[in-house]
Amino acid sequence: MPHLRGKPTPIVSRVTPRPDPAIRRAAADDWPRIWPIFREVTVAGDTFVYDPQTDEATARGWWLGPPPNQTWLAVDGDALLGFYTLGPNHGGPGAHIANASYMVDAPARGRGIGRRLVEHSLEQARVAGYLGVQFNAVAASNVWAVKLYQDLGFETIGTVPDGFRHPEQGLVDLLIMFHPL
Repeated sequence: MPHLRGKPTPIVSRVTPRPDPAIRRAAADDWPRIWPIFREVTVAGDTFVYDPQTDEATARGWWLGPPPNQTWLAVDGDALLGFYTLGPNHGGPGAHIANASYMVDAPARGRGIGRRLVEHSLEQARVAGYLGVQFNAVAASNVWAVKLYQDLGFETIGTVPDGFRHPEQGLVDLLIMFHPL
């Protein structure tokens, strides 16, 4: 520890620690705050395979679908930081494996919100009785998401060569990732 005039000088970080956001179930009246984030992320066309022209009613059906689907929000007071949806990857004999999708509002990125959402979704998937979580289409160019998923125990179990048309990088691989529960 540095000393000033013979007395210890504490070193104080310039980074303001932020508490974990509250995570709560989404309700129908949350949609007006979800839609602009969904729209911004999909129009960018660089992370999701959603059609950038997806209309609001279709998106709402995906993200606020009926049970067993569930949508969760990361909030800080009234601010929506991000959200995820969780549900069966397929019906019938495949319904014991979950699928999830995540979106974080641009100003909240880099704060660990995505990590917290993925961790929470894994907890909720266990509670719901799923035996694993599968991502069907992770753009390999989305390096931050790929690294996060790998750090949390997901493995790439398949690759679709040139399966994603990135607006700047051209054709990139799509990864199929899996996390057993």
